[in-house]
Amino acid sequence: MIRGFGIPENDVAYWAGITSAVFSFAQSFTAVPWGRASDNIGRKPTIILGLFSTMICFLIWGLVDSLPMAIFVRAIQGGGNGNVGILRTMVAEMVPEKELQPMAFSIMPLVWSLGSIFGPAFGGFFANPAQRFPSLFGGVPFWEKYPFALPNLIGAGVFLISITIATLFLKETLEHKRHHEDWGLLLGRKLSRAFKGGRRQRRASFVDGEATAPLVPTKRIKHHPVNPKTYRPGMKEVFTTQSSIGLLAYTFLALHSVAYDQVLPVFLNYPAVEHTPENTKLPFRFTGGFGLGSNTIGTIFTVYGVACGFIQFVIFPPLCKKFGALSCYRACCFLFPTVYLLTPFTVLIDNPTLRYTTLLIVMCLKAFAVIIGFPCMTIILTNSCTSLSILGTLNGFATTFSAIGRAVGPALAGAAFSWGVRRNFVAASWWFLFAASVIGSIPAWYLVDGEGPSRSTDSSDIEDEDDGDDTTAASSALLSDYEDESPYTAEYNDDDVDHHDDVLPLLKDHERGSSPYRSTN
Repeated sequence: MIRGFGIPENDVAYWAGITSAVFSFAQSFTAVPWGRASDNIGRKPTIILGLFSTMICFLIWGLVDSLPMAIFVRAIQGGGNGNVGILRTMVAEMVPEKELQPMAFSIMPLVWSLGSIFGPAFGGFFANPAQRFPSLFGGVPFWEKYPFALPNLIGAGVFLISITIATLFLKETLEHKRHHEDWGLLLGRKLSRAFKGGRRQRRASFVDGEATAPLVPTKRIKHHPVNPKTYRPGMKEVFTTQSSIGLLAYTFLALHSVAYDQVLPVFLNYPAVEHTPENTKLPFRFTGGFGLGSNTIGTIFTVYGVACGFIQFVIFPPLCKKFGALSCYRACCFLFPTVYLLTPFTVLIDNPTLRYTTLLIVMCLKAFAVIIGFPCMTIILTNSCTSLSILGTLNGFATTFSAIGRAVGPALAGAAFSWGVRRNFVAASWWFLFAASVIGSIPAWYLVDGEGPSRSTDSSDIEDEDDGDDTTAASSALLSDYEDESPYTAEYNDDDVDHHDDVLPLLKDHERGSSPYRSTN
């Protein structure tokens, strides 16, 4: 797309890095406000707003026809979405058990890997529809003027589906918002019930209920929403020693790993050069790339994405569970410099089969390091947090610092690549990444494995002022779960119970004189 703006071949890497850097810089300025907003208004509405903003940006991105406009839209796109950190916060709130964290935190990178597989192929397949599908789109001025409009239009449709799913089925995880009424969830339940069909349950039996069901008091335990303004932790609680070290390590991890993925396609696309004694003086001075087309590069990255998915879902959870997140991350710190040092030398292999095999091996090593490293770093950061009440803010800062790394890394690596190819030093960008990864590995040896965030004391012990009962939030959640899962109530609404009292004797909440309890099984 950058080349389509009329940019010279040697400057494509530079401007691609600038475009990526603008996105990350904009994200770094807004990630903390997004995180703090999620701590106040809730995770769910913040995520929906971010999805909507990205959907609009996709529609505009498809109409970009110049480099300045591309840079502007990427800036808006980066600043209008803080969902990465918020989703990590939701995972941490849903899965507080440390032994389950490796599997839980592997889901997001797995989905990212699947997107890496299908996204480039999807975009390349539907780009330039007037040329690829002349029978459908040929001769239409719109598709000829905007060759990237179609894939972005379809992508916007995917975001619309995501917004709908989030509205109808995503549950709030923020402590003081989770028990509030959610019209989206109510509508989602009604739609689910409608699609399941009008199946009626058999007549409820007193014997069935009393003999097999656990007894739960009919009196509904009241939820007392926690006032988020009761205690507002400051920046001192956010930036603890371990959190600060983790943020520094996370910044360098994002810097060199993302820069590698940005520069590698340019390196593979750069024209091949016959290596002679005049232009090659090992081990430092040599030039040339692989000279591959976009289709071949897409195939290589598809293999790379499949490897990432396999590592993420099959290798990472048991590996992290056995050795721990900190030990796995430290091992990755040794692997990154090795990958960056070996990558440029693959172009010197004369045998094509051996050259591509070596390249794929190096890329798989990179996949292993990044797929293990990022979730481990996320787990370490989560466990360094002192309270769930500041977890959204901490993840906002994590997104900010990683965005700075993702902005600086590709920009500097792209500039180093352009500088190097003009002077027969094609490895210049890889040496830069090697140095960055070595420096970024230093904080890893000062990290410790924390115990994880705790819930605020204001939200854990709440007295029932009306009845004088000391009911904990856990009991309320247990009762709510029983009520949601009850086979007697799942297929009926309130009107059914009120108008068919003789059919469902065990579903009424008012007292019957025989037992103050009702069945929930």
